[in-house]
Amino acid sequence: MSHTTNYTDAFILVAADCPAERGTQPPPRKNTTLAERAYAMLEQPYAHTSDEVLFTVFADARELMGEEREEAREAWFSRGQACLRASALTKRYGWGVHFDREGRAALVGVETEAYGVYASGVDLEGRPIEVVRAMRNKRA
Repeated sequence: MSHTTNYTDAFILVAADCPAERGTQPPPRKNTTLAERAYAMLEQPYAHTSDEVLFTVFADARELMGEEREEAREAWFSRGQACLRASALTKRYGWGVHFDREGRAALVGVETEAYGVYASGVDLEGRPIEVVRAMRNKRA
């Protein structure tokens, strides 16, 4: 059985306890963080699905190449994985994530007009979308 983290026609709201008032780039660190890697891929709106982003971030962080990467991909998708609702981008850095009809993702800053539209349950063309909240940083 293959699992997926992809959404279609959906929007992930920032976490209820997200401290950011606007979408901000994760600060560079000595060792590149998972959030930095995901941000770099999602800077290109609607270029990647959630599965592509999350697996690439996982594999690149472990420097997996060639056959080893393909084996890891099979193993990774054979069990459930955390989706972008658990990402630091949605929990800490003020980014909502919109998914189009093909499941491709785009970052949307919490301060933007588009964020408000998506949060209301419609896309920019007025079609209904699913709205889910990112996971909280701390337990209530």
